[in-house]
Amino acid sequence: MGQIAIIGTDKGGFVLRANRERSSWAIEGPFFKGWKVTTSTRDARGHFFVGTASYVYGAALHTRADLADLADWKQIVDGPQWSAESERKLNQIWTLGQGPDGRLWAGVDQAGLFVSEDQGETWRPVEGLNEHPTRAGWFPGAGGLCAHALCFDPLNDQRIWCGISAVGVFRTDDGGATWSIKNEGIAIVNEDEEHKDVGRCVHGLTLDPETPDHLWRREHTGMFRSRDAGDTWERIENGLASWFGFPIALDRGTKELYVIPLESDEYRLPVEGKLGVYKSTDGGDSWQAKTRGLPQEHAWTGVLRGALDVDHAAPCGVLFGTTSGELYSSNDAGESWSRLPCSLPRIMSVRLYADA
Repeated sequence: MGQIAIIGTDKGGFVLRANRERSSWAIEGPFFKGWKVTTSTRDARGHFFVGTASYVYGAALHTRADLADLADWKQIVDGPQWSAESERKLNQIWTLGQGPDGRLWAGVDQAGLFVSEDQGETWRPVEGLNEHPTRAGWFPGAGGLCAHALCFDPLNDQRIWCGISAVGVFRTDDGGATWSIKNEGIAIVNEDEEHKDVGRCVHGLTLDPETPDHLWRREHTGMFRSRDAGDTWERIENGLASWFGFPIALDRGTKELYVIPLESDEYRLPVEGKLGVYKSTDGGDSWQAKTRGLPQEHAWTGVLRGALDVDHAAPCGVLFGTTSGELYSSNDAGESWSRLPCSLPRIMSVRLYADA
């Protein structure tokens, strides 16, 4: 079984196809040339969805049954959209995902969630989160006020986590009707005088699908873990080159974690110009740098929160992209890396899918 990757950039989308050994990749595209391609997902039927954004036409959602032809995507007319009465603007679709009950979810900027119960044909706002009592205290981070992270409990289809920057993590235990804030143990970035529970800035979020009470969180203020479904968080940074960074991924087979540290919230580039992926094999207790094949000098480039993914194969394949348009691939669980022979626009999202 090979791999397909959908790469979203700020000038279009690209599709990469790997051979079975994941030792070589063929690249196709761009599609939606000149538009931002912000995220993608594939549903249980095998249909693909991508989010786009245009300075002229705004944000939109598109779908295809397969990737045999990158032309003729179908735009979903009744996609995620704020009502005119809300005075909110749909700037970008940040994340897409499907829960174990089959519903599709979209996190957007300006921050909010939308859900589809008819395979993506129509979408409605998730009022329990979008009109949360703390909404007046929500504050945008440098990337905007964005709902960019979703985690689904595969053992309980009523439980979902959503990460919003710069607000924090919310959890629902009733399928999205109500949401509670899960920020205990996380330092405040922007304090609101009335709503003290928000003001955190989550960068990335992932969970263990076999033990979904175990979550990991990349935060503006550090790297954290929860063992009680997000009720409390503890700092886990032993071995990391820096506390700061954006993406995080977990291989569901080995439970190994992957992150890419960057230097400080002001600088946001690799420490000392050395690009490194850090892996944890013990749930975040310790981290080891995996740099073989990655540039170790003058690597002045960033990695955004959606630009790292794993394929859950054995051994795990890992792919990430940089703000300079480079793509790096590992087919041995991060032990060694190869740069793919392409130079793309600024990479916003990387998503891996099995290709039968």
